[in-house]
Amino acid sequence: MNESSPTVVGMIGGHGQIALRTTRLLSAVGHRVLSVIRNPDHAADVELAGGEPVMLDLERTNGDELARALGAAGTLVFAAGAGPGSGPERKETVDHQGALTTMTAAAQLGARVVQISYIGVATAPPESMGVDFAAYQRAKYAADLALEASGLDWVIVRPGTLTNDAGAGRVTVGARLDRGPVSRDNVARVLAEIVARPKLRGLTVDILDGDTEIERAVANLGS
Repeated sequence: MNESSPTVVGMIGGHGQIALRTTRLLSAVGHRVLSVIRNPDHAADVELAGGEPVMLDLERTNGDELARALGAAGTLVFAAGAGPGSGPERKETVDHQGALTTMTAAAQLGARVVQISYIGVATAPPESMGVDFAAYQRAKYAADLALEASGLDWVIVRPGTLTNDAGAGRVTVGARLDRGPVSRDNVARVLAEIVARPKLRGLTVDILDGDTEIERAVANLGS
């Protein structure tokens, strides 16, 4: 990782699979990661990854409280999600409203927001995908549009279809890529590289598994 000086990162949704992977990478090179979780049973996993658990329920907090809890953070990574089977209502309260709460906190802290979305989020899914996925698409797209219009420093990261394959450390990145697979390992490595490059901002980055070494792929985003 081509890291900046160690900094403080707020990881919103700190127990997610990508969030834990990213926390390990960042903490390994000296960054302090404040991981927002709502379930105390998840604290041990966060600590094992090198993060510091911050107990807050994103659906029941506000931007002021989140900012106070993450007061030293210079970048907030929005990695929260209601998850499969959670229903349309929680897609809205977590994936959309939770992102808005994160933006409010970032504005108070003067922090950059790095937000996880997905490739194809701007296109409404077919009815065959079901009402839950339709609600997820609406919530994620609304969050992306809100971040773009927020006036904050931001980067939106849009992975393809996530897999648990071992990441080879090589990706394809671009502004508009077709759907395809990408390992969670590779997404985490891209996120860690972006976090470590505070001058990256105002970018929407699609990610797939590919042929370009991750550090070089991310470095080229700023050129």
